[in-house]
Amino acid sequence: MNKKKKLKLKKFKFHPATSIILLIFLTFIVSGILSLFEAQATYSQININTGTLEKVLVSVKSLWNYEGFKFLISNATKNFASFTPLSMLLVSLLGIGIAEASGLLDTVIRKKLVKLDGWVLTFLVIFFGTISSLINEIGYAIIIPLGALIFLYKGRSPILGIIAAFCGVAFGYGTSIFVGSLDISLISHTQLAARLIDSGYHVALSSNLIIMIITSLLTSIIGTFIIEKVIVHKVGTYKITAELMKTQEIKIISKELAEDYEQSKISKEKRESRGLKSALITSIIVILLFIYMLIPNLPGSGLLLDMNAATYVDQLFGENSYFQDGFTFMVALLFLLAGLAYGIGAKTLKSDKDIMRGYKKYMNDIGEIIVLIFLASQLIALFNMTNIGIVISGWGANLISELNFSGIPLIILIMIVIAISNLFNTTPEAKWIIISPVAVPLLMQSNISPEFAQFIFRVADSMTKGITVFLPSFIIFIGYLNMYNPNKKEPIGLFKAIRYVSFYFMIIAISWIFLVIFWYLTNLPIGPGIYPII
Repeated sequence: MNKKKKLKLKKFKFHPATSIILLIFLTFIVSGILSLFEAQATYSQININTGTLEKVLVSVKSLWNYEGFKFLISNATKNFASFTPLSMLLVSLLGIGIAEASGLLDTVIRKKLVKLDGWVLTFLVIFFGTISSLINEIGYAIIIPLGALIFLYKGRSPILGIIAAFCGVAFGYGTSIFVGSLDISLISHTQLAARLIDSGYHVALSSNLIIMIITSLLTSIIGTFIIEKVIVHKVGTYKITAELMKTQEIKIISKELAEDYEQSKISKEKRESRGLKSALITSIIVILLFIYMLIPNLPGSGLLLDMNAATYVDQLFGENSYFQDGFTFMVALLFLLAGLAYGIGAKTLKSDKDIMRGYKKYMNDIGEIIVLIFLASQLIALFNMTNIGIVISGWGANLISELNFSGIPLIILIMIVIAISNLFNTTPEAKWIIISPVAVPLLMQSNISPEFAQFIFRVADSMTKGITVFLPSFIIFIGYLNMYNPNKKEPIGLFKAIRYVSFYFMIIAISWIFLVIFWYLTNLPIGPGIYPII
């Protein structure tokens, strides 16, 4: 009797570093092929000085030549050093590491946050991740590590906390509870595009404020349900030592040391209370100093403002704003000083050696993230050099102009085009420069306001941010997943990370489309005195 042997194909599970290297090779190959077939796009761009449309021709550049290899070799260090996620991560960890080493984060989370319901914590992580886009992309560097620690101390999987934080930041990017840096970068282009139809049109900074506040809350609630009902089962349980801790307590009591144990516990709680008071006072002082630096025209104030800007919002969030550029450092400094104050008050930090020892322990696993960031910086720099992302955005703009849609079909078309374009061109302003001269006038001809057109763009831009490897901060997400991955023999690769958030992406994308259409049909206000329909 012949027994047929079943051949099983071995599944290769690449380390994310290997996957990025393969994507670099793929970028070389694809750029060569597209360049060979002369892939290019001609799109309209508004001249800032004249307000008129100008044709721009962009072609795909091949990396498979002398210039491409020269760029890879000569710019590798520059690409790495100028990669924004690297500096944001290292600066933020300087503060978070001290706060963790001193025991501040452990005490705050254990005494305050852990008492909250799991769903409430998930909502807070997602919500703060969502509104973090008020200051560029700081959420990736701050909210993700904090999300991991909050879930860990709650006795839940830190990987789930990382996913919740990342989804909040990525899929909620562009919505917030106040006017922020994204408004500053988009509004000028929205206004220029609107003036192609109405030469005197003005777009106010607060034109999206109402709809942003409401949708940031709604999408955070939806995201909480997705995390708690679906993704929690994909991640599985995290075998933390909660039961072991209980066993250890029983073991201590069984050795007839219950009284000493209670005394040490009371003493520890007193030290923690002193430490928390010190940290709270320090935090209040630091925050008040920061606030004073944001108030213009007072003695020694306005240090963090760009006083050359005309309006206060521009001074705060403009291109040359010290507040915007230094916000990551300010948050890190707040954590650092609060952590030191706690450590001194609680006597967990008795010398500078304790500080560095604790900080070193927290930073032990950062090395792998640094390697991933180096590789990701090369991939994104090379991909940007090819112009593939810009060409795809140009094709999308041309598709919008050629299809004779209006109303809801036009809204959905624009959202889909922007969402697809964002997979390859993740910089919001770069896409809006290309798409706004087409989308805004067409929507205005359908009686849809430029302000609502801008919100449509913001929504569509965020829909696919969490599933593209060309998002610079995506690598921080990958790095933290692997830092807390309990199975070190099987690292979490790029595609597994995307699978973690794929269901979140699908539901939140559908939700965004529904919310945009609902607002359009009901004509509810999107800002003070601003409506979807003109």
